[in-house]
Amino acid sequence: MDIKKNVSGYRLGVKKPQGGRGVENAPEFSGWVEQVRNLNTAYTLETGKTKKIKMDIFGCQMNERDSETIAGMLTDMGFEEVSKDKPADIIIFVTCCVRENAEERIYGHIGALSGECEENGAFIVSCGCMMQQPHVVEKIKKSYHNVKIVFGTHNIHTFPELLYRYLTKKKRIFEVWEKEDKVVEELPIKRTEKHKAWVNIILGCNNFCSYCIVPYVRGRERSRNMNDILAEIEALAKDGCKEITLLGQNVNSYGNDLGEKDLFAKLLYAIEDIEGIERVRFMTSHPKDLSDELINAMKNCKKVCNHLHLPFQSGSTRILEKMNRRYTKEKYLSLVSKIKEAVPNIALTTDIIVGFPGETEEDFEDTLDVVKKVGFDAAYMFIYSPRKGTPAAKLEQDIPSEVISTRFRKLLELQTEIATELAKKTEGKTLEVLVDGPSKQNPEILSGRTRENRLVNFKADNVNKGDIVNVEIIRAGAFWLEGRGGNKLG
Repeated sequence: MDIKKNVSGYRLGVKKPQGGRGVENAPEFSGWVEQVRNLNTAYTLETGKTKKIKMDIFGCQMNERDSETIAGMLTDMGFEEVSKDKPADIIIFVTCCVRENAEERIYGHIGALSGECEENGAFIVSCGCMMQQPHVVEKIKKSYHNVKIVFGTHNIHTFPELLYRYLTKKKRIFEVWEKEDKVVEELPIKRTEKHKAWVNIILGCNNFCSYCIVPYVRGRERSRNMNDILAEIEALAKDGCKEITLLGQNVNSYGNDLGEKDLFAKLLYAIEDIEGIERVRFMTSHPKDLSDELINAMKNCKKVCNHLHLPFQSGSTRILEKMNRRYTKEKYLSLVSKIKEAVPNIALTTDIIVGFPGETEEDFEDTLDVVKKVGFDAAYMFIYSPRKGTPAAKLEQDIPSEVISTRFRKLLELQTEIATELAKKTEGKTLEVLVDGPSKQNPEILSGRTRENRLVNFKADNVNKGDIVNVEIIRAGAFWLEGRGGNKLG
């Protein structure tokens, strides 16, 4: 079947199929938004001031996207967002629990704000993945009294109601839903950028990797209706957005829960027809679900960037089985070969875990072997962190910490060497860069990303944020490129 020819049923303006997972925005939602807005209007009329909020976001791109929805709600309710260094009436924490150090950092940040809360009469709202864990909620109840509202990943759309209840009754609220089988559409969004945007396509995860807490805190897979996604992307394009990143814990599973085969590939072909969108990215992909149809879509769709994030976690088939990853070292390498054959100039990035319980020196050498054979442009490397409630947390950690540290350093050195070598190959070439604006380190220098997702810093005149320009690369390092020039394209 030619997938490209079978996407015509998914077009903007097409009536949504009945029985899909997408649901209408609950009618009571706007009512709660209006109630809070009325409170804020009364406050402004009385004091001449506006209520202020600030946000602290931890974790992955899914949390970044959730924070945009929360910011959209707060804006509609009449709040003004300020930077982290400014005093605020409400402080929002969007939390992550993928690794232990993230949890400890969040507790530290919340505790450090106790003085500010007492001094300014402010309070904290804590939401996100951490809040889906009962032991975390109990700890916050007992030890962090400046946290007044807690909700989880499944009931983000109830935030206006929870906020109104607290503002009018002044009683702490802890409401965390155990699960949600619907996708709530049409919630307000306050995008952090105009020229690029995150777009959720699937929520939750069905994979249950033995080390991962995500299925327990994000729930089972729930795909958005394809027409809703396309409508959102077309609206973004009309607003000047040039690059979108499609998000999911496993984007390759998109549509499986709707009974649709290869729907993700069909989605990519459909986005290809949306005028104004210049670049399409997606993450994250699970190797076991990356189909030939998707590889063909990556090859045929000109807007899809030649970058793929494909976590392999361990190079040892034995450890992969313990991780419940459902592929072998050989299958992963075979998949990479197939991808590189279809898209020869593709940049591959990955995730790697070091020190999973039971990992032997031979297992670790298998990981190094995969890194050498694939040649990743970048890798996110982590020392294994047990997560309470996952099967792997019951495994005995029999590897001395000094051995794990030595392995991690060895892996880091190898990957840095490979990344540097690959980066050096760009020197003297002219690459297409989407400009993100001034560099955070030096405002006099512009910063942007290539289609391979490489960071480029360069100087250029008459170039603005959101422009797509050609930049000549004059120097390269493992994690950056330095360029000059900046001729606009199109």
